[in-house]
Amino acid sequence: MLARSMTRPDPILGSSDPRGRFGRRDRPRWLGCAGLMAALAVIASGCATQPSASSQSAIAGEDFHDPFENTNRKIFAFNQVVDRTVLVPVAKAYRASLPQPVRNSLRDFLNNLAAPLIFANDTLQGDFGRARETAERFVLDSTIGMAGIVDVAGRWGIPYHEQDLGITLGVWGIPAGPYLVLPILGPSDPRDLGGQVAEGFGDPWNLLVTGHPWTLYWIPFARGAVSGIDQRARYLDTLADIERTSLDYYATIRSLYRQRRAALIRGEHKNLPPPAGFSENGGSVPAASPAAPPAAPNVAAAVQNSSEVSR
Repeated sequence: MLARSMTRPDPILGSSDPRGRFGRRDRPRWLGCAGLMAALAVIASGCATQPSASSQSAIAGEDFHDPFENTNRKIFAFNQVVDRTVLVPVAKAYRASLPQPVRNSLRDFLNNLAAPLIFANDTLQGDFGRARETAERFVLDSTIGMAGIVDVAGRWGIPYHEQDLGITLGVWGIPAGPYLVLPILGPSDPRDLGGQVAEGFGDPWNLLVTGHPWTLYWIPFARGAVSGIDQRARYLDTLADIERTSLDYYATIRSLYRQRRAALIRGEHKNLPPPAGFSENGGSVPAASPAAPPAAPNVAAAVQNSSEVSR
């Protein structure tokens, strides 16, 4: 069923940390540089040529709106080199040096920091039930949970859920646009990239630490780096298995990314494909490991079907 669903374009998917204050003259210079880098990534992808005939035949059975495949594959190959030489060793050291309870507490703390943006997106989507749950989680974890170090709300039956502006735009019916692979950040599309940049400007914690009286511009970068390393450490085994069993790893990651985003737009938050880049928030889903075997069958099935489609 998964393979069949990938042969039809999803209508939701379209046809086929630095902060400043708006209007402020003293806005940090690097904020504009960050926006320029994001724009250059999109422009570079837009300058790509059409896929070759062999590539077109390989994806004849699917349509993931990937007109910039040649450039995307080159960036993907670069990201793979960075991943193998930097991210994977750092993630392994992170996992080996910090006990699981410490890593869980760090993840819960980062999730609690994301609560204001999650609440805003829940509200913008008209999902007031989830918005109420997000507010309850934030109050409980920020107080009894000691700023989110302990996920009290989760233990009391109010689970964390992933949410961002890209998902909100998808719920509103805005097309995803062409598939993109961003340097370091990984899979994305114009809708998700635009949402990520906009959330960067609106994150209240980043605004707090980069405004007056503080000018701690390094904190958003450190927060993003720690979040990305923690996410990579959780999915070390899962992504290694996916790469080992994929006929075309690029096509498989592209398929899993589209499936994951489409599921989140539909409001599904369980049994999701793993995130494959820093541009995604992996939430609190554990990585597949000997201690957590139930998640493996779903991922394995997704990889098998994706590989068959890309054959």
